[in-house]
Amino acid sequence: MGKSFKFKFIGLVLACMAGLVGLGHAAGPVETSVFAVQGVAVDVTDTDAATAKNKALIEVQVRAFRTLAGQIGSPEIVAAVEGMEEKQILPYLKSLSIEEESISPGRYIGKLTVRFLPERVRGLYSKYGVNVVSTQGPSFLVLPMWKTADGWQLFEDNPWRRAWIALRAEQSAIPVIVPLGDLDDSSKITAQDVLSGDEVKLEAIRRRYDVKAVLVAYAEPAENGAVLAKAEGSSPLGKISFDKTYDAETGVIDDSAVLATQRFHKVMLDKYRSGARDVAAKAENTEDSATKSNVRQAMNVAVPFAGPSEWNKLRSRILSAPGIVGLDVASLGGDGAVVRLTFNGGVEAVQEKLRAVGLELQRAGGAWVIQPL
Repeated sequence: MGKSFKFKFIGLVLACMAGLVGLGHAAGPVETSVFAVQGVAVDVTDTDAATAKNKALIEVQVRAFRTLAGQIGSPEIVAAVEGMEEKQILPYLKSLSIEEESISPGRYIGKLTVRFLPERVRGLYSKYGVNVVSTQGPSFLVLPMWKTADGWQLFEDNPWRRAWIALRAEQSAIPVIVPLGDLDDSSKITAQDVLSGDEVKLEAIRRRYDVKAVLVAYAEPAENGAVLAKAEGSSPLGKISFDKTYDAETGVIDDSAVLATQRFHKVMLDKYRSGARDVAAKAENTEDSATKSNVRQAMNVAVPFAGPSEWNKLRSRILSAPGIVGLDVASLGGDGAVVRLTFNGGVEAVQEKLRAVGLELQRAGGAWVIQPL
């Protein structure tokens, strides 16, 4: 097989080329975090669409929390999370983002990104001896090149591209991002540009997604539904050498492609963890020291609302305010909740931060109340 059929890692610290490449219309940067879970799917039916959506927003948090435990936890944490009830999981939520949704009478179908509060997750996992290193390694943009009888494909729908998309590694310790494949992408780079190693075109696509490096991933179908993939070259993670045929037990080429991407990403993760764990741990300790330097307080706060939908929105806005590290529900009724609000700094500071997200924290009738401005 020719020299061109290899994974190519392009280290793109190309200052000399900065003046040659236009930025174009940015698609990114793509948000990455080890405490976020993307693409969490829900399909809920109920008496009406609004009720179905409210139930779905609860279900998606529980599902994402269990997924997160499997991604960065341990078997003990996975087992513990499986036994947690909804009311125990919901206080860990930081925010929700809707990727896709379809609403019809009595039914809600959606796909969401769920983000959890890092400090609370770390606190839970530490009880089981797991130190979550939230510092991420270098981000990669993968260009999945797939060989067909008619030549190489880059942005077309095929088993190789689908497998990289299904990997959903944007939030992992080594973030891997798959390009959209839209008109802006295809105007910046083509399969032929990749084959010829056009550094200007590769730099253009890197800049669009604001990643550390571009990974050109070559693969082709092999016998009996297998996939042949090779990797050889330098990367921000060090020397990479890969040459293997992946054959899923199902004998289905799509499954073999998925297996290949999963194994390859594991190699990337292993290299990062073995070479950078000390650095990451040092950064984590610095972050923890800075956090502990703030005075932490907690107090009971009333949160009035008109219904479940408004409650979900208010809770998300409260948790999005800087310095808010916890929101535990003490009681919940049809028109309001009493929560235990935990925050860093003084009351005046948290009032200012809540105002920044459109909320007012004030005394009313001898109690603290949060409500929209």
